[in-house]
Amino acid sequence: MSNGRVTILDGGMGRELERRGAPFKQPEWSALALMKAPGIVKQVHKDFIRNGAGVISTNSYALVPFHIGEELFQNQGRALAASAGQIACDAVAEIQSSARIAGSIPPLFGSYRADLYQPERVSEIATPLIEGLSPYVDLWLCETQSLLAEAISVRLLIDSLDDEKKPVWISFTLEDEEVTKEPLLRSGEPVADAVEAMSDLNVEAILFNCCQPEVIGDAIQVTRDKLASLSCLEIEIGAYANAFAPQPKNATANEGLDDMRADLTPSAYLSWAQQWRRKGAALIGGCCGIGPDHIALLAEKLVV
Repeated sequence: MSNGRVTILDGGMGRELERRGAPFKQPEWSALALMKAPGIVKQVHKDFIRNGAGVISTNSYALVPFHIGEELFQNQGRALAASAGQIACDAVAEIQSSARIAGSIPPLFGSYRADLYQPERVSEIATPLIEGLSPYVDLWLCETQSLLAEAISVRLLIDSLDDEKKPVWISFTLEDEEVTKEPLLRSGEPVADAVEAMSDLNVEAILFNCCQPEVIGDAIQVTRDKLASLSCLEIEIGAYANAFAPQPKNATANEGLDDMRADLTPSAYLSWAQQWRRKGAALIGGCCGIGPDHIALLAEKLVV
């Protein structure tokens, strides 16, 4: 696990683009700025790096048919992924940073919706993203995974396509609408089962993202305990929560923009991050609604 040091991740791209006046609406989400205002995307990357992020994620989260439609994905999906990778590289180079670039592989069929999973389409959708991003990224970040089967399938696909065998991080999103006795993925599968499955797949890190900060601490503790029982202490643990209200199981991500919590100020978010650190997290950043100011405070207080 961690050697005692914390790596600071970036924050949420989508809502930061909206805040800066970039083209931003559903269903395209952050992909719209990638296509129409790439300069703003690059500026957001640069500001996260300047504020302390040691890892930034490519703006490829919305490059799936769920967001940009089947026709645009088929015609331009790979090229758009490459553009997202190039913009991230340019941001790192222009400020002469040593920040690493994580290739964001999103949930292929919509955030939070394990019920929409189509196993027969995993390769069709994920392959153009992996191929487009591969020349530009230092590691892979499979984000907001609601369902263990999808996480496994994407991880195996990356292994078959990435000749360089870059590190793979898998980040799960947790059930946060209801209080449960044990932390669960949004599919209802126990976190402990997900950790055991990932430990068999040679991942470098297991993270939790795009859920309430209140539910992440228990998931980190379960992960730490399970990895210890499996003697997989080399796998790092990470967390980056969102600032949304709790999301229901039937969340309809493309019908509108979710309200943001007003209480998750940088100092309030830091308190949660410090709890995660005490429980064993070594990779800490933010998801939707967590901006550069939040990341700056994390970098100031968590990195020694």
